[in-house]
Amino acid sequence: MAIKNIARGWQDGDETMYLILVYDIEEDRVAKVLKTCRKYLNWIQNSVFEGEITKAKLEELKADLKEIIEKDKDSVVFYKMRTTKYLNKEIMGKEKSEISSFI
Repeated sequence: MAIKNIARGWQDGDETMYLILVYDIEEDRVAKVLKTCRKYLNWIQNSVFEGEITKAKLEELKADLKEIIEKDKDSVVFYKMRTTKYLNKEIMGKEKSEISSFI
């Protein structure tokens, strides 16, 4: 599977990142992809997940998804950010899924 990195600059010491994942998957594989993504990230709405993830967990997620998707038919996009400092999230309408913090 070809992976194109648009933004460069992650250093080896950077362990945790904030990730937004969006996908467009054919219907017969959607349930498996949804279940897999829920193991790693917070479900936000149809085909969208977000949350903090380590590099190691991201690699696990990618490996799991690679086993499910068909690279000629499906698409998964990863938006990686070092921090949420410059992220401004605005929701218009009903929030489909609230992210809760567990202590």
